[in-house]
Amino acid sequence: MTAKKTTRAGTKTSVKPKRKTSGKAKAKPHSKAKLSRAQRKVAKPKTPVRAKANAAAKTAKKAPRKPVKKAAVKVSPLAPRTFAKLPPVDGVLLGTTAAGIKYKGRTDLLVARMVEGTQAAGVFTTSKTASAPVEWCKSSLADGGEGRMLVVNSGNSNAFTGKAGVATVKATAAAAAQAGGCRQKDVFIASTGVIGQPMDAGPVVAGINAALSGAAAGNWDDAARAIMTTDTYPKLATRKVKVGGAEVTINGIAKGSGMIAPDLATMLVFIFTDAAIPAKILQTLLLLGVRDSFNAITVDSDTSTSDTVLVFATGAAMKDETPIVRAGDPRLRDFRAALDDLMLDLAHQVVRDGEGATKFIRIAVSGAQSHQAARRIGMAIANSPLVKTAVAGEDANWGRVVMAVGKSGEAADRDKLAIRMGGVDVAKNGMAVPGYDEAPVARHMKGSDIDIEVDVGVGKSSATIWTCDLTYDYIRINADYRS
Repeated sequence: MTAKKTTRAGTKTSVKPKRKTSGKAKAKPHSKAKLSRAQRKVAKPKTPVRAKANAAAKTAKKAPRKPVKKAAVKVSPLAPRTFAKLPPVDGVLLGTTAAGIKYKGRTDLLVARMVEGTQAAGVFTTSKTASAPVEWCKSSLADGGEGRMLVVNSGNSNAFTGKAGVATVKATAAAAAQAGGCRQKDVFIASTGVIGQPMDAGPVVAGINAALSGAAAGNWDDAARAIMTTDTYPKLATRKVKVGGAEVTINGIAKGSGMIAPDLATMLVFIFTDAAIPAKILQTLLLLGVRDSFNAITVDSDTSTSDTVLVFATGAAMKDETPIVRAGDPRLRDFRAALDDLMLDLAHQVVRDGEGATKFIRIAVSGAQSHQAARRIGMAIANSPLVKTAVAGEDANWGRVVMAVGKSGEAADRDKLAIRMGGVDVAKNGMAVPGYDEAPVARHMKGSDIDIEVDVGVGKSSATIWTCDLTYDYIRINADYRS
């Protein structure tokens, strides 16, 4: 038989051989003629694969794309069960607002207004690339500025932003001074967030009056939340103490979660008291207190460009007290203890909120030649990725502690080295304890609070460092930080 096929090129003719038949024509095996009615219903022609793909593609084009939602921030498993409720501090008002600096739908600007005569003290990052706000605060303190206004933003650190960053700080100080009726050097500024991105002063300047319009003495929780970045919970602490015959209040708020390492850590800490303490004495008390608190913690060994700890003393609770003129005044003994305790509380909260943390680790070093040597050894252990990941994996691998002691660069007697984990001796006299049973240590490693003690056997000095473990979540959080 001859078949004709018409194409764009013309008509082609092809000859197909005739089928041989004998007698009656046989139906083709696939013919529906020989199928029952039920079979014919089932035997539907197959859709070509390409046609299916095309149909699926059309359907996909029609379906609207759903916006990708970021997962809600999971609160650290080490967070406090309850958060401190801070009472008012006489002479301090706090206001917050959503200025839109980076975040949408949340507050990101804190403004605190303090009474005339408020004294100020501060300690700051040791980074050689300190931010413009840090340099402004240092200058204000050196110039004898009072603590009248505090402006803090989250979302942009205004660090490594050149002359534009300085201009933003100056515009902020001018606006805050006008709103607070004070000198520009009485304004203190802090910023936290992404490094190296220019920061428009407009949202901050506009936000100052907006924040002050709702300022109140009890807005402590709102204040702590406004300064958060990757933090998963607000950090607050309060203490009450007698100074002479007056009862004074000390309140503190902090932020910090990653880029935490002395000196200080990626931390903003603001402490307010109604005690009457001159700026120089307040500075002395602060310097003494940070050594064993904010300078004794680490999350990831990275020192921030923006670290700031500021203390403000309004004096409102001690108007009838004889003025304090020296740091050694016996009336300050309890105040100093309470201030130190509050700072350690806030420092621990920062570590417990370390990015991705699941374990809070205490490292106590003894037998060192000096406190500084003990501190360096403790930091070598605390910052070791191998130690931190072993703790994350609940592995009692004390050999990694030995390694970290050895790399610290400080004196240690290998043959006198002793290590305890969870209160259990695991190594003594430079070797594993004979008959060492790892079972109780393994049980300790499954807990949330881990204790490691090391005696390096060369002296009588000691130091304690606090850190957290290193988990997969730390990588995830920091890989997504700018998105």
